[in-house]
Amino acid sequence: MKRWYVQPSILIGASILLVVFAAALLAGTVYPGDPLDMVGAPFVWPGTDAQTPLGTDLMGRDLAAGLLHGARVSLLVGVSSALVALVIGIAVGAAAGFYRGRVDAVLTRVTEFFQTIPAFLLAIILVAVLQPSIATIVFALGVTSWTSVARLVRSEFLSLREREFVKASVALGASDAHLILREILPNAWTPVVVSTALLVANAILSEAGLSFLGLGDPNVVSWGSMIGLGRDALRTAWYMTALPGLAIVLTVLALNLLSDALHAALNPRLRRVRRNAVPMP
Repeated sequence: MKRWYVQPSILIGASILLVVFAAALLAGTVYPGDPLDMVGAPFVWPGTDAQTPLGTDLMGRDLAAGLLHGARVSLLVGVSSALVALVIGIAVGAAAGFYRGRVDAVLTRVTEFFQTIPAFLLAIILVAVLQPSIATIVFALGVTSWTSVARLVRSEFLSLREREFVKASVALGASDAHLILREILPNAWTPVVVSTALLVANAILSEAGLSFLGLGDPNVVSWGSMIGLGRDALRTAWYMTALPGLAIVLTVLALNLLSDALHAALNPRLRRVRRNAVPMP
């Protein structure tokens, strides 16, 4: 069987993400100034000026600097909001699946209530009420995207709660905290790990949508704010929206490829099917 870490999907996804992470890390070194500063004439097309290789926007700001610094914002928001969603989702799902009964019923109703509200609409309301900033965007995206994690963790806990090794720990007098943190949770990580990449991808898309609508942090540049600014010149200077849009597409594509590769590698059923598959003559 071909090793999962040399499959084309994970190699392509990891390569793209490596470039994005490198851009985020080197943004301050390559472009030490403020990416919101005007550095040249407006509407400079890519490839026409060596000082601004990717051109400038309608306010004379360097698009290359914006793309590199925007990678920082997108990754920061994506990873941070995914961590918030994981913490909430794991806590809710673990409590519901472990204690079952009334606790499960109450937490399941709470999860279903959040699922009935469109996540992006709720994020817009939260950011508008709390004032746009990186912290409020992370909070809004985190508290609106935890429900899928909670349902996955709850399902795993309901299944693992009845396994022999858990019953053996209960017979030995293990505490609830020990059972949850040391016995069940380490064996329920597979769906959580797979869904983490999707959480980051959805957060990057949502942050871009918020910034496009003018609800991003006005003190930083992001890919979404670059698209929102470039829409006013879409017919005459389409590159202003195409470049940050392409960055978002490639980053989200890479995260989805990684999620698919991890799912194929960590899912025992898929591994068993591939191992038993009969090669074509």
